[in-house]
Amino acid sequence: MTDTEKTEGHSGAHAALASAKTLEEVLNTAIGFEDTARTFYAALAPKVSKPMRALVEELAEEEQRHYDLFTGVRDHPDTVAHLKDLIATPPEDHKFADFVQMPKLDDNPDDQAILQYAMGREDAAYKQYSALAETTPDGPLRDLFRFLADEELRHKGELEKTYYEIIHSGGV
Repeated sequence: MTDTEKTEGHSGAHAALASAKTLEEVLNTAIGFEDTARTFYAALAPKVSKPMRALVEELAEEEQRHYDLFTGVRDHPDTVAHLKDLIATPPEDHKFADFVQMPKLDDNPDDQAILQYAMGREDAAYKQYSALAETTPDGPLRDLFRFLADEELRHKGELEKTYYEIIHSGGV
């Protein structure tokens, strides 16, 4: 979108502003996403079968690393000066933000439900981070979003493999 199209009163101005968030909002949403996942998986670990426990604990550790990455970027002096800069948000931003809420699972969740939830989270994160990498200017932040998109896609693939093993072999 050109600078003229972003000016007040231009027909594209409202759409451009509606599809943008500050860098701070984007980072805080991502931090919330990763924090919720870490908390969810850490609390889930003692409730799942032993074979699933290792996977759930690994997921909690991965989410902790992502949380640490995002908080480090947000709090870095080079980033602080740009926290109010606007970034175009992906069309599916609401789906990503929905995963900031904790899912409700019973006290003995089955492996299939856990894997389905985890695959949905990884897919939403992959799409979000990929789209943000496309709309973020070249530099460290774009590199971070690309790195995380690649990680989320890898995680999703691993979860899909485990899911296939459960569905077709009757267990992990």
